[in-house]
Amino acid sequence: MASAYLYRTFGTPTNNKKWTYSLWVKKSAVTGNQAILGCGPDGNNRGLIYFADNGKLYYYETTSGSDTTSIGTTRVFRDPSAWYHIVIAVDTTQGTASNRVKFYTNGVQETSFASSNYPDQNATDKINSAIRHDISARNHASSSDLYLNGYMAEVVFIDGQQLDPTSFGEFDEDSPTIWKPKDVSGLTFGTNGFYLDFENSSALGNDVSGNDNDFTANN
Repeated sequence: MASAYLYRTFGTPTNNKKWTYSLWVKKSAVTGNQAILGCGPDGNNRGLIYFADNGKLYYYETTSGSDTTSIGTTRVFRDPSAWYHIVIAVDTTQGTASNRVKFYTNGVQETSFASSNYPDQNATDKINSAIRHDISARNHASSSDLYLNGYMAEVVFIDGQQLDPTSFGEFDEDSPTIWKPKDVSGLTFGTNGFYLDFENSSALGNDVSGNDNDFTANN
């Protein structure tokens, strides 16, 4: 949907070195840069998770115009008929650089990357800091762009923990080869955490985690 996104200004995080973002996404267009989470006070200082025009999934953190994190998958996401479960899990306190940012697709960890500039140990991120965050858009200052052309479901943000995909999805005995969402209501979400189930069509930004971290809808 053109120019459609949700936005909210985060508060002081539970832990600005640890967070997890989980969502199910289905792309309607396979080309074009399309954001799934973006934040930042200006173009030189931002955090961004997006599908690039080449179909790969990227996570960037930029400070004073320089990339402090730049990680992109070798895998491409080009199937407009498929729902993808994406998890980005961050813990910059980890001693091993590759453990500081983990990507998962449909329950499986990504291990092949086109770019892999990991954050410094104990780095603080723009994502999960006390600035405005946009879902399905890139935010800089008071404007947004790179809108997602597609659908989202079961959007979850965890403040203060680096979780793996089994917190959000599962294979079950009825469909042992199909990865599906699971009940996340029992998770500890942290101060900035939220759960958007999109069940209320008149209030799509309603957070049902219990935190009342509601988002405002644009278009």
